Order: sequence, then structure tokens, then C-alpha cells
Amino acid sequence: METLTKKQWALLVPLTLAWGLNWPVMKLGVTDYPPITFRALSLWLGVPVLGATNMFVWHVCIIVALKELSSGRAAILGYTMPIFSALLGAWLFGTRLAGRAWLGVGAAALGVALLLWHAIAGLSGKPGYMALALFAAATWALGTQLLRRTRMPVPTLAISFWMTTLTAVVMAVLAVLLERPQWKAPSAPTWAAIVYNAVLIFGFAHAAWFALARELPPIASTLSVMLIPVLGVFSGALWLGEVLHWQDWAAVALMVVAIAAVLSPAASRTAAPAVGPGRS
Repeated sequence: METLTKKQWALLVPLTLAWGLNWPVMKLGVTDYPPITFRALSLWLGVPVLGATNMFVWHVCIIVALKELSSGRAAILGYTMPIFSALLGAWLFGTRLAGRAWLGVGAAALGVALLLWHAIAGLSGKPGYMALALFAAATWALGTQLLRRTRMPVPTLAISFWMTTLTAVVMAVLAVLLERPQWKAPSAPTWAAIVYNAVLIFGFAHAAWFALARELPPIASTLSVMLIPVLGVFSGALWLGEVLHWQDWAAVALMVVAIAAVLSPAASRTAAPAVGPGRS
């Protein structure tokens, strides 16, 4: 377990705010506009400001699922990623997780379960989109694990730039093939959502995420942003009128527990041993 430096906190706080608030922003953008075209426009506008993407599968699957789900619930499903990441790290890469890390995973999992509880009935008619969002989260989790273990001597922004460019090309091709008959001039709210995604998400948040994911252990870098779906739920309720229930409030406390379990400093010994080096 590691504590965050001031630089990492400076990246993490605005990253959490930008991504958390982006769920109702994206929902607003795709409500009356083709979802893949929306994402392609955001990506192309994000390239000039050195935006970064995660995985192609994530962008296609999550934006299509968001079209059919509430912004808050899509955020919750998408941010099951830290749970997948912790489990994949343990199963595929032999990562030994401390008890405190498993506490964080358990708290986050329970928080997600609570947030989904009330939504089960509403999602029952669209199980394919729910599975799509979970598949996107699992793919992102695997990508995060692989990124952490990559030893390419390449600057993070260079990786971010080329991954963004490649994903923008693929998304644009898919938009032409699948959504061209739906194309129309974006409305003012749609343009606002596209610009938000271009500048704050692809221009900042993804590059910040790459930096954190490469510097921190996978469990810390993933669970540290579990506040994002909480922001997605409550901003969606505020901006889009999505109804909140007691499960939402309980999940907030659980997310805080998950973050604290991973990021709080390890307890130091009260006295140094008489012989040999001490431990910080």
C-alpha cells in the first residue's frame, strides 16, 4: 500500500471531479444524438489537447450502454472496474493483496451492490446493456493491470496521444458504418457535452489516469477513484432528475471506507528496534 504524493493528489482530485460529473454530461449528450458519433467527435476534438483513452472496448461498450441506462447506474457499472482489477491482479498476476486491500475491495463491491439494488427491476428489461457495461469495466481493469506492468521507455503523454488517435480513428469508422443515417447537427447541449469530454476527459482526465496507473500499484490507482461513480450518481440526480434512494447514501460511506482502506498510511511502529534499521 502507498500514500499519494502532493503531485498525485493534484491529479487525482480534479480527475475524480471531471470523470464523476461526466456521467450526466454524457447522458445529456447522447440523449438526442447517436452515441458512437458523440464519442468520436469528443475523441477527435480531444486529440489536439493530448487526450488519452483507455481501451477501445471500453469506449464502444460503455457509451452504447449509457444510451439505454441512467447516468448514475452506468457510472456504477463502469466503476466496478477496481473490483475486477483487484481480482484479476490476484488471479492472473499473483498479486498478494493485504487484508486492508481486501477490505477496500469488499466495501467497494458492497457499495456497488447497494447502488444496483433498486436498479435491478429497471435494468431487467435491458440485461444486454448491463452486461455490456460490466464487460467494458472488466476490459478496462485488464488494461490497467497490463499498463502497470508495461516497461516501455516512452513518456506517458506519448502513449496517451497515440492511443487516443488510434481509438478516434476506430470510433469514427464505426460511427460512419453504424450511425450515419442518424447524423444531424448537434444541439447546443450536445455540443457542450462534446466539448466537456474533449477538453476535460480526453484532454486531461485520461492523461492523468495514465500517470497514476503507471506510478501507483493497480489496487491503489483503481480504488482511489471509486468516488467517481458516487459523483456520477448524485450529479445525475441533480442535473437529470434521477431519483436517489437510501442505497445511494449508504454506498457513499462504503466508497469512503474503500478509499481510506487503500490510501491511508500504514501504521508505523511506536518504537524503533534496538538493533538494525527501522521501518517508516
